[in-house]
Amino acid sequence: MFRTHRMFHDHWQESPFQRGDLKYVILDLIKDKPRHGYEIIQILEERSHGFYKPSPGAIYPTLQLLEEMGHIEVTHQNGKKVYTITDEGRRFLSDREHFADGIKRQMRDCWGKGNASEMRETMAEIGRIGRIVGRRFRNLDADKMNRIREAISRARKDIEAILED
Repeated sequence: MFRTHRMFHDHWQESPFQRGDLKYVILDLIKDKPRHGYEIIQILEERSHGFYKPSPGAIYPTLQLLEEMGHIEVTHQNGKKVYTITDEGRRFLSDREHFADGIKRQMRDCWGKGNASEMRETMAEIGRIGRIVGRRFRNLDADKMNRIREAISRARKDIEAILED
């Protein structure tokens, strides 16, 4: 089931789902409306307030698995594959409703926090720091790298102090 032991992972693109959970989430997303893969990715990113954006490498194989299981069918519209839940998929979801509802509840509990926008902005700022250093690290001498590492270390210590306060 949904990983609840930590809200933020070492890398914020890591899936918060246990193996096999994503198929329930996807089926639930398409049970009311046919959707294409990219739309599923966008919805999950929006619902997680930007904390989780599933990769195409997670979504499309799961969609293929669901199709092979007979739980969804694929049509083509405007050059895109559109996925629709089948009656077998509805039965599958209904038979496991308690489990699927637990995953949805944990998604809401984890991602429905009142301070989600502040946390999203904080995480975005951390990402910006990583991108700035990553883009320019080849041009940095040892002195500048040491100064950057020290600045990040001071920031980490300040953050730890704030969290312990």
